Amino acid sequence: MKIILLVVGKTTTSYLREGIEEYSTRVNRFMPFELRVLPDIKTSKKLTPAMQKEAEGMRILEQIQTSDHLVLLDERGREYTSRQFAGFIDKKAQTVAKNLVFVIGGPYGFSQAVYDRADALLSLSKMTFPHELIRLFFVEQLYRAFSITANLPYHHD
Repeated sequence: MKIILLVVGKTTTSYLREGIEEYSTRVNRFMPFELRVLPDIKTSKKLTPAMQKEAEGMRILEQIQTSDHLVLLDERGREYTSRQFAGFIDKKAQTVAKNLVFVIGGPYGFSQAVYDRADALLSLSKMTFPHELIRLFFVEQLYRAFSITANLPYHHD
């Protein structure tokens, strides 16, 4: 299995980019991991939020294969403790044949077509955070999940 984090738009803030790279390297020690960046919609200022969601949704769905297990990071998703998330990742590592794909959408969320394709929704918090910051939070939690499963001294209850 491979884990893919699919995001809309580049991470422009240097300290966030460095943190994401650091935790991505750590995750790759446990399992193949790829951060895949979809370009921003160029004409987004001319589009309504609904139109932008649709355009981004088409780009997201083009990246998803039928055998992929798709998890959307969404405020309405299920919340886990770090240990529960480690169990979720461990279970998927044993049951997902190809790719476990997590998606962080654009500023307006996901189109209905993307929701329809999703296998699960995951929320990292009930709070709202900038999309670039969530990338770092997610990759750190992914590393934490692997460290929990491997009984490393990184996570403390």
